[in-house]
Amino acid sequence: MTQLVFACIAPHGSEILEELSGGNLSLMARTRASMVELGRRMTSAAPDVLVVLTPHGTRAEGQFAVANPERVRGEVQDHGGTVTLERRVDRALAQRIAAEAATDGVPVALLNYATSEGPLSVMPLDWGALIPLWFMPDVPVVVINPPRGMDFAGHVQFGRALARAASAAGRRVGLIASADWSHTHAASGPYGFHPTAAQVDATVEAYVRAGDLEALATLSADLVKSAKPDGLWQVLVLAGALPPTERQVELLSYEAPTYFGLLCAAVTPTCV
Repeated sequence: MTQLVFACIAPHGSEILEELSGGNLSLMARTRASMVELGRRMTSAAPDVLVVLTPHGTRAEGQFAVANPERVRGEVQDHGGTVTLERRVDRALAQRIAAEAATDGVPVALLNYATSEGPLSVMPLDWGALIPLWFMPDVPVVVINPPRGMDFAGHVQFGRALARAASAAGRRVGLIASADWSHTHAASGPYGFHPTAAQVDATVEAYVRAGDLEALATLSADLVKSAKPDGLWQVLVLAGALPPTERQVELLSYEAPTYFGLLCAAVTPTCV
């Protein structure tokens, strides 16, 4: 029986937070409402720990980077607003996840900073983790940054190792795949406009709506390069952690109000 009690696909655009919206609450209103609902469902599932898969954390090239300090702390600023968040790290679970992945031959690095333990053992909490966590229960976390260059099969395998680690630890685990989608929806954005952005996001939305998360691995390298989604890797880890026979996927919303796509989905284990 899985110890994964709830999972979700959650975006991390800064304006989702009212404090960083510059007063323009209508800009990402649909997404904000969905994030509140995901937070409500996660709280109802009563996890002991949250595992956050982020594309923007500290990276170890070619390896899954598992943060292993005492605490993580971060700050995000936008539109004149600032938010800060700090969480204790469940180091025992972080180490167990890394050990299980290594057993499967998946490259993994345990990361720390400054001191091995104590008050100076703190790593940065990036916006890809902080913004989804803003809506979630205040419990310890494990923050993981999947690598971009690895074959997609390695991400699914890492997800399987993560699920085994959760079961072995006997911890009720909530899993967050922090994911924004195509970043080339608007010429005014930092990556410019490309017509494949709408194509890729429509395909992603269809796969998620169908519950077929594994199908994301079939997106071609050319499409990924031109549309620039940053969610594939995290969601494929989620797919490995909760395989098709053990999950129910519900797409709550999709919108692209600026230059990148935002999608919220609840992934409920069927055999908790």
